[in-house]
Amino acid sequence: MPSLGELVAPRRMGRDFRWLLASSWTSNVGDGVALAAAPLLIASMTSSPLLVASGAILQFLPWLIFGLHAGAIADRFDRRRLVMVANAARAVVLAALCVFLVTGTANIGIVLAVAFLYGTAEVFVDTAGSTLLPMLVKPADLGIGNARLQAGYLVANQFAGPPLGAFLFAAGSAWPFLVEVLCVTLAIVLISRMARTPVPPRGSAADGDSASRSPVHTDIAEGLRWLWRNPPVRMLVIIILVFNVTWAAPWGVLVLYATEHLHMGAIGYGALTTASAAGGILATVSFGWLERHVSFATLMRVVLSLEVLMHLAFALTTTGWVALVIMVVFGAYAFVWATISTTVRQRLVPAQLQGRVSSVNMVGVFAGLVIGQALGGVIAQLWGLTAPWWFAFAGSALTLLLVWRPISHIVSAKPVEGAEPQSNEP
Repeated sequence: MPSLGELVAPRRMGRDFRWLLASSWTSNVGDGVALAAAPLLIASMTSSPLLVASGAILQFLPWLIFGLHAGAIADRFDRRRLVMVANAARAVVLAALCVFLVTGTANIGIVLAVAFLYGTAEVFVDTAGSTLLPMLVKPADLGIGNARLQAGYLVANQFAGPPLGAFLFAAGSAWPFLVEVLCVTLAIVLISRMARTPVPPRGSAADGDSASRSPVHTDIAEGLRWLWRNPPVRMLVIIILVFNVTWAAPWGVLVLYATEHLHMGAIGYGALTTASAAGGILATVSFGWLERHVSFATLMRVVLSLEVLMHLAFALTTTGWVALVIMVVFGAYAFVWATISTTVRQRLVPAQLQGRVSSVNMVGVFAGLVIGQALGGVIAQLWGLTAPWWFAFAGSALTLLLVWRPISHIVSAKPVEGAEPQSNEP
């Protein structure tokens, strides 16, 4: 019978993958702690809705400002070291916040500045980190590798971290951020243990490669041109952008929908987010079987169809327990979609472009969130709290009809030359 370690991180995927997985899971614990503690800290300093909302906006803003640059930089330098340096910057920013909190000199301006600086460093961590897996494992193992990374995000960031963060904040405002400093620092140590340093095939600035000395905007343009000329990857990025717009429209007013329309109260609203994480955790158990027995094209169509039905179900329901069941299903299929879409993209993009294409994808994700939340707020204001769900249902249904056939072309597309990862002996 295989050991637990073998089930979680099969030996064939190599020792470096295990260090990457351990680092990612550890970092996600710290991020989950901050997910609850940061809003609580801001709310304890101000009652201004504008300032409280600014804390959430600062989670998205660095991606829109620095996302494309982070991708170009990830394709120039040693990606593992870039993750380490950016994580070190996060640790320094958090340590400074702890000092301000312990000395009683923290104020809302300092906290918002910390949120922006932390979010900026996180852009570089996430962008460079997303390029490591394809350089460590074989294409056939990308699915299970992404599933394991996603599982760590769900368990640590979404499920276990927030309750721990709220508990620590109750003990003292500095405690959750001190714990996050420790988690981020440990994540640096773990990823430093990777035996082989993944470096983009084009070389780095230290190598004296002429391409690496080109302006960053030239590299960004190169990545955008490649993406535009590659129909399968371009279509995948567009699908993610549009579905994030429709998804974010009702999610931006979810707290009002839960408390005022469903009358679930604050605890019920919290239960909705927990139910989503629980559904994702359940999906981690079945992903290996799904990958072996169901084609990616079928899974993508099923998942997007469930997204359409989820919006319709939320638009129609008036019962809290039904909403909880819907949210469990949402968490399960959202996990499958995130794993599959990431795996397909990584298989199709050459190693030297992984950073830039990943960053375009993430900028699209956050742009979709910003656009969707803005639309959702206006729609809810004009037509009521269920109206954003009807908008999401109609928009996602129309989009699904348009992309139903192209999904087959996305999944069946062949990697371009140079997309194969380096071998990684266990």
